[in-house]
Parts: sequence; structure tokens; C-alpha cells
Amino acid sequence: MAPDRVRVAQIRRITMAFMRLWDVPDPLAEDVRLAVSELVTNAIEHGHGSVGLRMRNTSSELSSELSVEVTDENAVPALLRTAEDDDVRGRGLFLVAVLSKEWGVSDDGMTTWCTFLLPTGRS
Repeated sequence: MAPDRVRVAQIRRITMAFMRLWDVPDPLAEDVRLAVSELVTNAIEHGHGSVGLRMRNTSSELSSELSVEVTDENAVPALLRTAEDDDVRGRGLFLVAVLSKEWGVSDDGMTTWCTFLLPTGRS
């Protein structure tokens, strides 16, 4: 997608459509929506070039997981930072870290990802 802040609201709506399709419970769906919104916003504001989003629902006998990957063309990796109490920005990755099972950045720095554990019995 084009790196335009208008896209963030569209991506949130698309994310929620997938959450309904995959029958993800509402509280978890909201966590995923917020994480996607934060990662896409970071890619638009700090990345370069086009922004990509991939969401996968992977289920096996041992686990069910939802993964989110956001890519841009900036090789500088996203970093978790500490925001001061009066800062109005800078908490996005902290929120992703708190809401998700785990998060990270690819070796090339161009993909920031997070995963969510899905309730057993859902695919």
C-alpha cells in the first residue's frame, strides 16, 4: 500500500473483517486491530517506500496462532523505546509488546512482526 496515514483506518477495518472471518473473539480481535494499527503507522511514519501487511492464522494440533507482519523498505529496525509521561507519541511498540504473545524484527530490519495465541478449538 502507499505510505499514507489515511490507509491506517482502512487497514483497521480490513483487519476486523479478517478477525470476524476467522472467528477471533472480540477482546483478542481488538488487541490484534490495535497492534496492526500501531505497526502500520510506524511503517508509514518511519519507513520508506510501500508498506505491506500480512496476517496469517496458523493452526496445528499443538497450537493456534495468528501472526502479523508489516514491511517497509527501511533497513533500520523498529526499536522499543521508553516514552516519558508527558510524551504524546512513542508507545506503539510498547503496546504491541504488551498485547501480543511475542514480537520482533526481521534480520534485514524491514519487517516488524508479532504473534497472538488463539483460543483452543478455533482456526
